[in-house]
Amino acid sequence: MQIVKIQGLTKKFGDLIAVDNVSLEIEQGEIYSLLGPNGAGKSTIINIISGLLKMNKGEVEILGKNIIKHSNYVKKNMGIVPQDIAIYEDLTAYENVKFFTTLYGIKGEELKRKTTEALEFVGLNDKSDKFPKSFSGGMKRRLNIACAIAHRPKLIIMDEPTVGIDPQSRNHILESVRKLNKLGCTIIYTTHYMEEVEAISTKIGIIDHGKLIAEGNKEELKAIVTDRQAIYITVNDSEKVNINELKKINGVVDVTVDGNVVEIDNKKEINNWDKIITYFYSNSIPVKNIESKVPNLETVFLTLTGRKLRD
Repeated sequence: MQIVKIQGLTKKFGDLIAVDNVSLEIEQGEIYSLLGPNGAGKSTIINIISGLLKMNKGEVEILGKNIIKHSNYVKKNMGIVPQDIAIYEDLTAYENVKFFTTLYGIKGEELKRKTTEALEFVGLNDKSDKFPKSFSGGMKRRLNIACAIAHRPKLIIMDEPTVGIDPQSRNHILESVRKLNKLGCTIIYTTHYMEEVEAISTKIGIIDHGKLIAEGNKEELKAIVTDRQAIYITVNDSEKVNINELKKINGVVDVTVDGNVVEIDNKKEINNWDKIITYFYSNSIPVKNIESKVPNLETVFLTLTGRKLRD
């Protein structure tokens, strides 16, 4: 089932084109990470989906419904965790979640149950009668999530939910994202931490200068920028290694030696590992360890945008 469908989305601020003819689709059960440098247009896309901004051109559908024609239906089935924490310091944790849940028309015993369940889900049930002003940054972030999920939305938008918090709270939030996904929630996730994208995403879209420049899962994106893999072979005695002989093996592009580690730049599509290993053993060069690496998402992002994610 298709949860989000965006076609030809365009948003201008004066002469600035913030979002430039973007089209993308998000299927049920996906954790879709939207990445881009600052000013790339991802926040504008999030704000349009959330109903906070109007588009100049294009169409956005949530759960098969146009977000303008069926705004009430869309909002009832959507939860938003904003980058800026949106909770009331003069209400207890329980009262915060209860207040936001009532906005979706939930009342009575159902309201009490869902409020309690949301606090339990984020690990704050024992703090339900405490005021957020006494909470750490990570606890406030978790309360923010509880307020967004208590009504059990089918789509959850999380806009940099781990900014400025300690590693333990970050891990708790990432685990919450995985649990929500297992419960059937589709999630749109933005972050400045590439390791989070690696850890939780099922699909990734990279935005730059208002355009969707690449999309796919982790391996598909890595395949865009290179057809190579790096093979690291640790040996006892690298002086026995004949670089020129290794280069003669079909698929080997380059060979370098650093200490007792032989790095082979190899073409991914050529299956030549047996020939490489045979070279070492036939020349009486004992192999202690073999490791293969492909470019990570940070490399992909730098290659496609020319900038670091936090720029």
